[in-house]
This record gives sequence, structure tokens and C-alpha cells, in this order.
Amino acid sequence: MVLDWISLCLAPGLGLTGFWRLVEHFGSPELVLAVGQTKLLKVPGIQPRQVGALACPEALRRRGSTELELLLKKGCLAVDFGDPAYPELLRQIADPPPVLFVRGRKELLHRSCLAIVGSRASTAYGRRTARSLAADLAPSLTIVSGMALGIDAEAHAGALSAGGETIAVLGCGLDVIYPIQNRRLYEQIGQSGLLVTEYPLGTTPEGFRFPARNRIIAGLSLGVLVVEAAKKSGSLITAQMALESGREVFAVPGQVDSFKSEGTHWLLKEGAKLVQSARDVLEELDLANNSGSESGKAVDIHSCTVDPDALQLLQHIEPYPQGRERLCSDSGLTAARLNQLLLLLELEGLIEMLPGDAVRKLSPGDM
Repeated sequence: MVLDWISLCLAPGLGLTGFWRLVEHFGSPELVLAVGQTKLLKVPGIQPRQVGALACPEALRRRGSTELELLLKKGCLAVDFGDPAYPELLRQIADPPPVLFVRGRKELLHRSCLAIVGSRASTAYGRRTARSLAADLAPSLTIVSGMALGIDAEAHAGALSAGGETIAVLGCGLDVIYPIQNRRLYEQIGQSGLLVTEYPLGTTPEGFRFPARNRIIAGLSLGVLVVEAAKKSGSLITAQMALESGREVFAVPGQVDSFKSEGTHWLLKEGAKLVQSARDVLEELDLANNSGSESGKAVDIHSCTVDPDALQLLQHIEPYPQGRERLCSDSGLTAARLNQLLLLLELEGLIEMLPGDAVRKLSPGDM
């Protein structure tokens, strides 16, 4: 029963490895709590410090009972490894969490999922790309990420903006909002998506918890899409965990001179699938024919009732921000005519005007 799973998880010093060694040896958390320390210490690989707290199983059960009651009061649930609601893909990883604490739509644990991860200190290009791809993929896949600032937050927001589903895997307890800047996103996901963690209520977000969280992100998903990441980053750890679990790895190329894309470029060199649109992901996962996504469609600019000079100018505008002075030089237009045509293109929704006198072309997913 779930109480035994939670109680054994709460045993101080046992650790994930110790938990699974004992459960695999005796068959269930209930039996582990019943056998006594003498038998526990005979299990290969188990040390006295790991089973000290198991000398008083009733005290652990009281802690487990209190945890379960608090979860229910806060509108949360616990899904243990033996529960049919536990996600099948997550069962297959090397070190699955014994218990998932969840808030929101539990049924999302059985959806086909894709993880989208990347840098916290992301660029405008990375954030825009993550949001756009998540929105395009949302009709076909539940988007999983870690609710960090930057790429993670944009992936969640993109899925929600498209009316899709998203799962946020936390590196803390369900009652701890981290980072605090994502409070609104946290509430939105708790209501229409799913918040997931392996940590009990009140657990604070410490650095060592995030690599552990990443294995759940990868484990829930058919594949991991890295949008933007430095050479040494948690996103590459997530990608490595995905590979170890036999999942697909995707990467979005960035600017060649951006250190924030060094990690994604390294993944591409190592054989990750290059992603320019949602269709690249859907085709690799054999979901393209069943997709309601309009990703990958080009905008038919010739059907726009726009000044031909404006459409000609559009050919000089890149998805990356460009200064107006450079556009003047490339297009041969006067500054006054350039500004007039840019206004027409903006009204048609074909470009975006940016701070600093810059402009960029909008992709289909941005529109």
C-alpha cells in the first residue's frame, strides 16, 4: 500500500539505492518494514547506517501517515511504484523514484511525452524557439520540463498557450514554488497540467536535487529536445540520461559563435536529431501522420495583399534580430521608405519590431 512506500522513502540515510536493494530482496516495502534489522543487515550492500531508522518502523509509518494526510489536504496525491497509475516508461529507467508526489491531472502520466529543456540564462532566440516548438508539438505530445527559468518556462508556457498539456518535474516539494518568478506558471500547471516530484512536502530546492530531477524528466519522455545549452549544463545531463534509457535525443542549432549553443552543437555532432521545426520531431517519433500540428508550414507570402516592395524587403529579413541600418544597406531603400514598409509587414504579422531599432522575421510557430 502507498503508506508503506512513503514510509520507507522517508527513512533517513537509506537512500534510493538502499531502498531498491531492500525492496528487491524482500519483495515489498511492507515486508522490509516488518523483518527487523538483523535480516536487513544480511542483504548484500546494506550498511548499518542505512537501516538504523528501520529499527522503529511504527515511527516511520506515523511520519508516512502524516505526509499522506498533508498531501490530501493540499489537493495532492502519491503514486507509488506498484500503482497502475505509475508511468510505464518511468518504470524502465535504472533508478526509478519509488513514489511520485503529484498535483493536477494524474492521467497525464500515461500520455506520450516529449521533454524540452535548455539553459536558464537563455537568449531571446532560445526562449522564442522553445515556446514556438512547444506550441507546435502540443497537439501531438505532452510537453515535459523542469519549470526552471529560461527554456523550461517557455516550453511549459508554449504548450499551455496552444491549449496543450504539460508536466513540470520539480526539484523540491510540491508546496515549494521555485523559482518564485514562476509562481503564476506553477499555478497554471497545477490546474490544467501536472506537477510532479519525488520529494516530500517542505523539501527545499538544493543543487544536488536537480540532476536527480532530470532523470525523471527523461524517464517520462519518448525523447528529449535540447533547445539551448552550454557545453557543461544540466540539459546535457538530461540528454545523456535519455540515451541511457534508450530514448531519442533532439537538438536545435544555434548561432555558431554563441557559447550558449555549444552544448546543442556538440549533441548534433554526436548524432542527435537536428530540429528546425516540430515536424522533425514528429517524423522521428513516427507521429507526423497523426498530428494536428501545423508545424513546418511555410507562410504563403504571395497570397498576402501587401505592397510588392514590402515582400521584396521581407527576403532580406532574418529570424535573428537585425538593425535597420543594415537592412537599409542590404535592401538599397531609403530610411523613410524602409520604415514605411516595415510598418506594413508588422501589420501583416510577418515581422516583429524589437527594442534597440531591431527587427526580425516571424516563423509560422510565432504567428
